[in-house]
Parts: sequence; C-alpha cells; structure tokens
Amino acid sequence: MSLEQRLDKIEQLLLVLVERQQVREWYSTAEFARAVGKAEFTIRQYCRLGRLHAEKRHSGRGAYPQWVLSHAELERFQREGLVPVPRPLSAETREGSSREAR
Repeated sequence: MSLEQRLDKIEQLLLVLVERQQVREWYSTAEFARAVGKAEFTIRQYCRLGRLHAEKRHSGRGAYPQWVLSHAELERFQREGLVPVPRPLSAETREGSSREAR
C-alpha cells in the first residue's frame, strides 16, 4: 500500500469520526439509529410506543410529519436506556382507589 493510499484511508476514517462527534440539536430517526447502533425501524417503533421522548415535525418533505429526537434524549438513552412502558391499572388497584375515595 502506497503512502498516498494510506493517507486517503486515514482521511476517510477521520471523516467518519468527525461525523459521529457532531452534536446537533435534533436528530432524525435514521441519525439517532446510527448513533446508538439500532435499526431505524426500531427507533420509530420506540417513538410510537413512547419508549423514547420524541416529537413529530413536518420536515417540508411529504404530507406526513416525521419523528425527531433531541440531543438531550440521545444522551439520556445512552445513560439510562428506554423509558419503561406505562403499566395499565389492574382491576384490584382501581377498586382499591375507588374505595378510598368514598
């Protein structure tokens, strides 16, 4: 491998590292997925199910809004993981709370 080829390879690797380190205010599901090593479909599902804190925004492309995730959510996900799934109240819990209200 020539010196020029080695320098080209180093330059390409540096570009990849710089791209990974760029901090953005908002990320698309594809960018978020790339940053955390998951599939984009998985990230969209987590957004839909409320397992990630995300917002729907119109991007100017198409008729439907797309999910966007904040940098703070990226950091939270890397520290803590997914938001727990809210559990529905059981019949016993509902009955107990209605008895207390009487």
